[in-house]
Amino acid sequence: MLTALALRLIVVAFVYQDFLVPGRDHWEFGYELGKIASSISNGHGFSNPYWIETGPTAMITPIYPYLLGAIFSVFGAYTKAAALTVLGFNCLVSALTCIPIFFLAQNSFGRRTALGACWAWAFFPYAIYFSASSMWYHSLVALLLTLLLLTASYLETRTRLWMWAAFGALWGLTALTTPVVLAVLPFTVGWVCYRLHGYGKSWKLPAATAALALFITIAPWAARNYQVFHRPVFLKDNFWMEVCIGNLGNAQHWWNGAAHPAGNNAELHEFQQLGELGYMARERRQALAFIESNPRIFLWRSVRRFVYMWTGFWSLNPEYLREEPLDLANTFFCTIFTALAMAGLFKALKNRRQAAVPYALVLLSFPLVYYFTHSEISYRLPIEPALVIFAAFAIASRRKSVPVERIVTNRD
Repeated sequence: MLTALALRLIVVAFVYQDFLVPGRDHWEFGYELGKIASSISNGHGFSNPYWIETGPTAMITPIYPYLLGAIFSVFGAYTKAAALTVLGFNCLVSALTCIPIFFLAQNSFGRRTALGACWAWAFFPYAIYFSASSMWYHSLVALLLTLLLLTASYLETRTRLWMWAAFGALWGLTALTTPVVLAVLPFTVGWVCYRLHGYGKSWKLPAATAALALFITIAPWAARNYQVFHRPVFLKDNFWMEVCIGNLGNAQHWWNGAAHPAGNNAELHEFQQLGELGYMARERRQALAFIESNPRIFLWRSVRRFVYMWTGFWSLNPEYLREEPLDLANTFFCTIFTALAMAGLFKALKNRRQAAVPYALVLLSFPLVYYFTHSEISYRLPIEPALVIFAAFAIASRRKSVPVERIVTNRD
C-alpha cells in the first residue's frame, strides 16, 4: 500500500500543474465536478456544472462534489494546494484499495493470489494514471466497489442485521458517488441471498434490512432533487445526454464533443435557455428518435463500445489516431491484460465456481450502461481490482501447490 501511494504521488508531482490552466474558468480542474464544487464553496449550492450560471443541477451525485467543495473551502478554489489535495486524496484511496483486494483475493483464491494481486495493483498502470492525473471519482468507486464485494463475501454466511444494515448503507454511499453501481446490486445481493439459502439460513429479513438502509441513505438526495426541480429525479438526470454524446453525429471518436454543452457553445446556450431538466427532456427525444430511425447503427456502435471497453480498440483511422496518439499502445496493453484476467476467470469458474461467481456477476453487470451511452477506459477502473485478482490467479495457479480452499464458517 505504501509503495502504491509513493508511486502515485511521484506522478502527481509531474502532472498537477496541468490542472491549474485558467481557461474557461478553470474547466480542466475537475470539469463539471470542479464547477459544482466551486458553486458549493461560494455559497451558491449544488449548482452550475459549467462556467456560466445554469442553476441547480442533478447531473452529478453529491458525494464527490461536496468533498471537492470542502477542499475548496479550506484551500481555495482552483489553487495549487487544492489540486495537490484532490489528487493526493485520489492517490490515497487508490493505495488503500490494496487492503480489500488482499482480503478479497485471500478469501477466494488463497494467499499467493492475494499477494500477487496486491503488488499488481500497486504497479497497475491504469490505477496509477487515473488516480494521480484525474480529478474524477473513479478511484473512489474502485475502493467502494471492492469493499462491497468483500463485505458480500463475508455476508454469505452471516445474518446479523447490523451487518446487513451497514451493507445497505455502503451501497447507498456508493450509489451517491455514482449510480452506475446499482446495476451490480441485484446480482450481488441475489447471490449472497442464494448462498444464505443454501446454508439453510433465512435471507429475507437481512435483505429487507439492507434495502431499508440503502433507501434511508439515498432518500435525502432524492428529497433535495424533488424540492429543487419539483418533480422526481432519481439520483442523476443526464442519462439521455450521455446517449446522445455517444451516438449522435460522427462516429469517428467514442465521444462526440459537438453534442455536449462543454464542447459546443450552441449546446451550452440551449442548456441555459431550457434549464437542466428541459435540456435533458430534449436529449431524451433526440436519443429515442435516433435509436428508432437508426437501430442498426445504434446496435453496431454498442458492439464497438463493448469491444472498446475490453480491448481499448476504437479505430485505426489516421485522424482518430492523431487525436489519440497513445491508443495503439493502450490497446495492446488492455487486450493482453484482459485476456490474462479472462483466463483467470474461466479457470476460477471451473475450479472454484462458488468463489468466482460474484466477481463474474460484477464484470457482467457494471459496464452495461456504458455499452449504450459512451465508454472510456477510465470507466472500467472500478472493476479493475476484480480483473487484477483474476490475472494474479491465472499466474499463481500455474504453479503447483497444495490448493487453498476458501474457509467458510456457519457461524453468525
